[in-house]
Amino acid sequence: MDALIFILTGIAVFSILIVPLSSKLQAPILLLFLGFGMVLGEDGPGGIEFDNFSFAYTLGSLCLAMILLSGGLDTKLKNFKKAGVPSGILATLGVLLTAVGVGVAYHFIFGRPLAEGMLLGAVVGSTDAAATFMLLNHSKVAPRAKIKDTLFIESGLNDPIAIFMTLTFVAIVDTGADFTLGSIISATPSFIQQMGLGLIGGVAGGAIVSFIVSKVTLPTGLNPPFFLMAGMCTYSGVALAGGSGFLAVYLFGVTVANTGKHGKERLAHFHEGLAWLAQIAMFVMLGVLVTPSALPEMVTEGLILAAILIFIARPVAVLLCLAPFKFSLNEKLYIGWVGLRGAVPIFLAIIPVISPGPMTPNFFNLVFIMVGASLFIQGWTVSPAGRLFRVAAPDEGAKPEAQKPAP
Repeated sequence: MDALIFILTGIAVFSILIVPLSSKLQAPILLLFLGFGMVLGEDGPGGIEFDNFSFAYTLGSLCLAMILLSGGLDTKLKNFKKAGVPSGILATLGVLLTAVGVGVAYHFIFGRPLAEGMLLGAVVGSTDAAATFMLLNHSKVAPRAKIKDTLFIESGLNDPIAIFMTLTFVAIVDTGADFTLGSIISATPSFIQQMGLGLIGGVAGGAIVSFIVSKVTLPTGLNPPFFLMAGMCTYSGVALAGGSGFLAVYLFGVTVANTGKHGKERLAHFHEGLAWLAQIAMFVMLGVLVTPSALPEMVTEGLILAAILIFIARPVAVLLCLAPFKFSLNEKLYIGWVGLRGAVPIFLAIIPVISPGPMTPNFFNLVFIMVGASLFIQGWTVSPAGRLFRVAAPDEGAKPEAQKPAP
């Protein structure tokens, strides 16, 4: 046990120390975490053999729930009101359009069944909350508020949609059923149930917990852990009831952050630290899970599909979804570019592998390559893209005017 604790805490300490390095290199920190995990894995100097996809899925679910909770706590309701509608459309129709673009390309270019293509599109269709929060917050070019709010809220809302679509297409692929419009329509009641219970459960859970804290005085140090446990209880309770636990925990955080008085600054700091640890654990674990020696087999497919995702599917989806809203072309192009993929697609790629269907670890490797390309290309260019599309906030780079001498 002492050896295990020493190894795990040592990995965490080293991972945390990587963060300042990423700032100096202007490198996407999540990519460094993935790389560190690969170094620790069976093909690297670490030599850790880990291929338990089921355990990785369980741990990844917990980590993602904590990340989404932190993201919700960092979302102001006034921002939600301003950017909620475009973000909601991007998180639903945008994910669907992106999935269709990738899925159809996979079907026609590589001759794979359309259902498998749509499964791949669903897995990589959502932007990653952790990657978006971290890279935008540490970008040297701060985008205008409406752009940042739209990207933040979208990344918090679109994970449940991607998860639902992934589970739906996994069921279709596993049963060998034909991919038809009817098979999608038949999944509509389940979609309404999951999103409805997630919405109601998350908002109700956050409101109830905020009310309890307003009536019961907890010791100062217990407030943040109480909200963590209540948030995770909401996540698991809604999931057990057949709803989307991930949507529920995000909306729980939004509700808590915008109701009551309960030391919000201390609460935000506590959960920000937990979110960092969850991101580190998730990305390093996924890096260890992948087998680098098996990646070359999927590199060509992965890079072609990543290019389609980055340069065609995501930008087209954004342009169509934001057409009714007052975004300039440059703003739409920037939002399309910051469609960062991260741990969530890799996490979702585990589901087809652990299901009894025909998908093998090669599917996981394919998604890993696509995510790595997204983090490398898009993650490394968030700041340059902000300058290229001229979307910086008004005070970005502004210099104070010299005061004239008094007469």
